[in-house]
Amino acid sequence: MAKKLPKTDVVIIGVGWAGGIIASELTKKGLKVVGLERGKDRKTEDYFMAHDELRYAIRHEMMQDLSKETITFRNNEKMRALPMRQYGSFLLGVGVGGAGTHWNGQNFRFLPYDFEMRSKTIERYGEDKIPADMTIQDWGITYDEIEPYYDQYEKMAGISGEDNPLGGPRSNPFPTGPMKKTQAMQLFDKATKNMGLHPYVQPSANLSENYTNPDGISRVACQYCGFCERFGCEYGSKADPLVTVIPVAKQTGNFEVRPHSEVRRILKDGDKVTGVVYVDMNTGEEFEQPADVVVLTGYVFTNVRLLLLSGIGRPYDPATGTGVIGKNYAYQIRKGRATGFFDEQKFNNFAGAGGLGMIVDDYNGDNFDHTDLDFIHGGMIILGQTGLRPIANNQIPSGTPTWGKEFKEASLKYTNAALTVSGEGASMAYKQHFLDLDPVYKDSFGDPLVRITFDFEEQDRKLTEFLADKCEAILKEMGADHIDTSRELGPYNVAEYQSTHNTGGVIMGADPETSAVNSYLQMWDVDNLFVVGASAFPQNAGYNPTGTVGALSYRAAEGIIKFFENNGGQLVEAKKDKQHV
Repeated sequence: MAKKLPKTDVVIIGVGWAGGIIASELTKKGLKVVGLERGKDRKTEDYFMAHDELRYAIRHEMMQDLSKETITFRNNEKMRALPMRQYGSFLLGVGVGGAGTHWNGQNFRFLPYDFEMRSKTIERYGEDKIPADMTIQDWGITYDEIEPYYDQYEKMAGISGEDNPLGGPRSNPFPTGPMKKTQAMQLFDKATKNMGLHPYVQPSANLSENYTNPDGISRVACQYCGFCERFGCEYGSKADPLVTVIPVAKQTGNFEVRPHSEVRRILKDGDKVTGVVYVDMNTGEEFEQPADVVVLTGYVFTNVRLLLLSGIGRPYDPATGTGVIGKNYAYQIRKGRATGFFDEQKFNNFAGAGGLGMIVDDYNGDNFDHTDLDFIHGGMIILGQTGLRPIANNQIPSGTPTWGKEFKEASLKYTNAALTVSGEGASMAYKQHFLDLDPVYKDSFGDPLVRITFDFEEQDRKLTEFLADKCEAILKEMGADHIDTSRELGPYNVAEYQSTHNTGGVIMGADPETSAVNSYLQMWDVDNLFVVGASAFPQNAGYNPTGTVGALSYRAAEGIIKFFENNGGQLVEAKKDKQHV
């Protein structure tokens, strides 16, 4: 029997970027908030002298223990799903701060087209442009409506950058200037301008200069050490929840974080949720935490799984296309790229930052004409300089033996003489791509694991080829002597790292028949339950998702405050989605 604790105003499930932002905003308004985090507590001091590539980048010390809980995967419904037993395609963070502690800091605003993708595609190309099994839909919010929340998030995080010539309009400039332009970035900049493209310095959560945000949090500039992704930042230069929003929430006296707390169920009575049941992983004791509002702020798979385990919302049925929980799982298309090898030039590739690079968006979104193309959307093209650490980086041209004298000679010759230009393509939603509960495999508590059903489609293959050709052309203009181009996209393989940009499953929209949450990320079916994170994306764009998660978190916080002020009720009027009638 679970021990019942005193009631709180709000309980948050997951204390990463979304949970930290929600906690910060609500506690400043005087609301009492409890944050439940399945992993351990963290602080910046944990990362002092921790530039250990083997420990963090290879052995994944900051990630979820897959022996206790993992996902299962299959390419289609005819296959048997199997559990992911070691890290491959994506990394699942755990601990206070969540994946926000070990991300690269690559931070973007989605394009205006992304929020109205279905309607804008039909408007320009006709409905036949969208394949029958593609289930993309509008977000129920426009770029202009979400822009103030992007601005709020960027000011909090101190995002460094410069205007994207092909991006949406901004109400304010970036709070800090762009990162330094390295030799490789300058070469990319010159080459793409020669090609008539529109390069800009990548927006970065690694501070380009010392900065104090509107909450009074001061942080120092990036040191360009190259240990961002899979590592915590000991300087606090990389924006993460531990050095931005969580301290603000704690300073109010209204926020309590409970680490090692595994939430097993969200409790529901009628059309309301009443709290959660969780296990203290240190003692094994079970607790019930009552609350007026529950906010689910976990990673995509956690959000979907907890709703399904708790019997909340209508599970998605791929056979009929009905239901919403688990619907429109999407990923990221990152196979289209090229690597150039330079015989006479050397670059300082050993230095870098997670958000350091140059980008062109000429082939992203609907910034180019798709009339004669066999795909929609596109992706950014980036030359990133995240810092090449010694263990996992040893680039040699194709055709070089992978051992022996020639291998050693090529390894030495092209150390700091190879540059990669990559496409990061959008991932569309399909009827046959979804999340549900696995009927066979269970976690350490005996609860079903979440199951992914996903594969690359013809849209993804055509987009990969297109972006790869553009990357190759840029490297030719940059003067590379040898170019290896990756343009083939086989079946999706969960064992190979690609990105941690999983999206969907609790998607937002204007119609409760086709979406789980409204534009404030409030559930249509349960008005005192908010589900915040990339699980809300109806499909994924040609960018990293974190900036949009941050913006949606600020909007959700505003909605929760309105919910308390209005004594409950739905914050948005439902509308019938005419596109799916």
